[in-house]
Amino acid sequence: MELLSEELIHYLENSCEPESELLKHINRETHLKVSMPRMLSGHYQGKLLSMISKLINPERILEIGTFTGYATLCLAEGLRENGRIYTIDINLELEDMVRSNFKRSNLDSKIMYQIGDAKQIIPTLNETFDLVFIDADKKNNATYYDMVIDKVRSGGLILVDNVLWSGKVLDEGVSDQKTSNISQFNERVSSDQRVEKLILPVRDGLFLIRKK
Repeated sequence: MELLSEELIHYLENSCEPESELLKHINRETHLKVSMPRMLSGHYQGKLLSMISKLINPERILEIGTFTGYATLCLAEGLRENGRIYTIDINLELEDMVRSNFKRSNLDSKIMYQIGDAKQIIPTLNETFDLVFIDADKKNNATYYDMVIDKVRSGGLILVDNVLWSGKVLDEGVSDQKTSNISQFNERVSSDQRVEKLILPVRDGLFLIRKK
């Protein structure tokens, strides 16, 4: 189930800021060399992440799930002069590509890229975050949410990707474990009184969560 038609997606992309040459390169390279390139945030969602980051002008960002670094660079665009983004990914095979992409950016010095299990790394980060982006293994969305909520400042944001799961969350006949995990996570956040929340129908659904 496609949430938006191809024509509308092209219209949205043509109506926002163009991709930088580096982001175009990452987009192309990901589609040519990496399995499941659909995991890439892409032009329109990338611009949304960049806009949100610029609006709150964060000092500290945490990203769980780097993939090939596209969203990392978009989020980093809003960092303050002394800001940092910590980004964690478990896929060692992509490390060389990702580090190469970051080195081509003038934001490289602000990016703290770590390879490993986020569940082990997050407790070692002695930071208070203004913005967290969760875009990793969906079965652990709730685990990551629980691990970061106390590390986010009041008024800070948590963004969670793929929460509409190609519309499967609407289909009562779909009973696979991934869909069930995502539906349960959405219900949990919806009832969490510590936060204000809103799902944006961008690509595969983006949960926008503000800590009170």
